[in-house]
Amino acid sequence: MNPTSTLITGDELVGRLEDEKLFLLDVREPAEVADWAIRGVTNIPVDSLASRVAEVPEDRDVVVICARGARAERARQVLATAGRVSRVLDGGMGAWASTYDTVAEDFGQARVIQVRRRGKGCLSYVVGAGETCAVIDPSLEYQRYLDIAQSHGWRIAYIVDTHLHADHVSGARELAEASGATLLLNPGDPFDFQFSPLSDGYQMSLADGVDLSVASVAVPGHTEGSTMYRLGELAVFTGDTLFLDSVGRPDLAEQAEAFAHHLYRSLHEKVLPLSDSVVVFPAHYGPDIEVREGSFVAAKLGALRHQLAALALGEDEFVAWAMASVKDRPPNYQRIVLVNMGRDELSAETAELEVGPNRCAIG
Repeated sequence: MNPTSTLITGDELVGRLEDEKLFLLDVREPAEVADWAIRGVTNIPVDSLASRVAEVPEDRDVVVICARGARAERARQVLATAGRVSRVLDGGMGAWASTYDTVAEDFGQARVIQVRRRGKGCLSYVVGAGETCAVIDPSLEYQRYLDIAQSHGWRIAYIVDTHLHADHVSGARELAEASGATLLLNPGDPFDFQFSPLSDGYQMSLADGVDLSVASVAVPGHTEGSTMYRLGELAVFTGDTLFLDSVGRPDLAEQAEAFAHHLYRSLHEKVLPLSDSVVVFPAHYGPDIEVREGSFVAAKLGALRHQLAALALGEDEFVAWAMASVKDRPPNYQRIVLVNMGRDELSAETAELEVGPNRCAIG
């Protein structure tokens, strides 16, 4: 690290997360860290740090983290008094919530770019071929997708969400307005603005021989309008229906039992019949998923079929497990849903609603 600077940005930190010399020191209270933290942090509350400085390695590059930066700066000064050099994550976890990186790879004639929002565990995608691309689950920071498309010489033709999001504000409407692309949504979710409704088997044509298709108008369960998208026989974008470590929670619409039955049927009738070789691209990842620079957060369906015990349960067992295993709901989810439905306006405060974990999976 540059010892002359007292700050490190989220973008700089992403590039160093796999560096064994890095030591992440989170000085928030234990309950805050348990609720939402960067993977691999050591927690020493700022008020305890002076008596626990010996626990901070002298031979590693220390980055101090708190909610917004004030407590981390206090901690940096405590460490400096003890002769230790450290840097503060600029903006703290609030800024980390808007830190991104990308991974790209070719799938047949198409190119898939995974846009990872590190602090939220949110995943979105740009799928392009020829001169055209589609954007799946864009975040509110829509300029990123415009820049990706421009850098590849693509025109954004289609924008889709996999479902009505409850953990973060969708950027689909704003990106459609900025790009002139067609906004496609499943009317099974209650959107109160203009869009083009998806129908079963709809083909988003990217280039000759390359189509991104709707596998099913509805894979209901997480929401009634949950929709997955297939890239031929190579990949499937499962939204919040299937994750790498679990499945989507069914309780956010206050109809947990009914939605859990729907989710089971969606998984067993629409997702699991696909080939084991199909690559699953989810819309989120949880804190136990290791994210590595340059590698997709994705897995082949065959691997998930064997790794996720919930996929082997019968319907009644699955429903009982799903209802018993849901935990705390996403922060501000009711307000976020209203914004994404079009029933509440975007404002300067909207980004604040998103700060915190995604909590969209069971478990």
